[in-house]
Amino acid sequence: MEVTVHPSRIAGSITAPPSKSMTQRAIAAGMLARGTTVIHNPSFCNDSMAAIGMARALGASVSRDNHSITIQGGSGDLSQVTLNCGESGLALRMFAPVAAFLADRVTLTGEGSLAGRPVTMISEALPQFGVKIQSAGGLLPLSMTGRLSAGRAVLDGSQGSQLLTGLLMSLPLLESGSDITVENLKSRPYISMTLQLLEKFGVSVVNDSFRHFKVPGSQSYRACEFTVEGDWSGAAFLLVAGALAGEVTVGNLDVSTMQADSAIVKVLNDAGCKFTTDSAGVKAERSDLKAFVFDATDSPDLFPPLAALAAFCKGTSRIMGVNRLKHKESDRAGAIAELLHAMNIGVQITGDEMLISGSRPGGATVSSYNDHRIAMMAAVMALAADRAVTISGAGAVAKSYPGFFDDLASIGAKIS
Repeated sequence: MEVTVHPSRIAGSITAPPSKSMTQRAIAAGMLARGTTVIHNPSFCNDSMAAIGMARALGASVSRDNHSITIQGGSGDLSQVTLNCGESGLALRMFAPVAAFLADRVTLTGEGSLAGRPVTMISEALPQFGVKIQSAGGLLPLSMTGRLSAGRAVLDGSQGSQLLTGLLMSLPLLESGSDITVENLKSRPYISMTLQLLEKFGVSVVNDSFRHFKVPGSQSYRACEFTVEGDWSGAAFLLVAGALAGEVTVGNLDVSTMQADSAIVKVLNDAGCKFTTDSAGVKAERSDLKAFVFDATDSPDLFPPLAALAAFCKGTSRIMGVNRLKHKESDRAGAIAELLHAMNIGVQITGDEMLISGSRPGGATVSSYNDHRIAMMAAVMALAADRAVTISGAGAVAKSYPGFFDDLASIGAKIS
């Protein structure tokens, strides 16, 4: 799909899309629970649909309407199953230990960019819990043999927290307790989200400074009604759009959230953006912007909206955390740099830092690199560029935020 976004003055209110990250966690928890779980305000993006398909394959009954997902937990006693993770890295890493708890033999497959993303994190961790792993040279498909068993393990958390989430969700169901030591854990706020969800479903884990996790065994999930909060990852693009091209109020955002990407509010403040937070939501208005410094190591999904913001800031902004971007839907650091170059914005990557020299971006024809966040970044920049921006592969937004272009159009963005 090709979309052209023209320079536009925007104004209005948008309800933040539901969090796909929390939706996927809630689907897994509902699948593991005894009884009927109802998930309200879920995200129906492609990643969430992949999680629904995996839950069904693992024995859960899942139905949906326009506003909710209803899950009846499965039997948890499967011989062999094949799970298609779609393009979702979270589904792959979170469901791997969960599936190893539920089935004797599991094959995990994926599509698109996920097929080229390494599975080393899984193959190094799960054997410590009794699961035998085979992969295709460190890539999908990945085969797992043997049920998950309780134990002690040391994990490398430098590439993220998604596999740890899966372990924290599955290990409590074993008869005996387990202990996990995590070295160099990144994306800690996402583990806070996981622990918050576990508590809602009646499961407890002892967290010692995000380095040591003690997981009591013989627990069970309690079916419940769970409401998914608004997604700060998607909202960040909308708030940056307001800061660049008019004014936007984004509702359904919890300012006390565990979501790492709520840090966008701090960055907007540091950059001199005029914004307010009240009962209506978070409002960002067009402002004279100045360069900022931000470490995105724990919130790598903020990199694209931060880069879009930095492109319009006076001076040179510094964003740290480039090393977290290599194995995303694209080589995201390279994709961001190429997009900025195409729109005549100076950018330099030095080690773990990206330096962006602000100016007024020019129009261009760019690729999304089949990356939802690159497509959204290009669209937001186009709103205040000097000419229109044409984005090839713009349909990639369906991975996390299917209604993104419709929402932009609803507040005045000229899109063709």
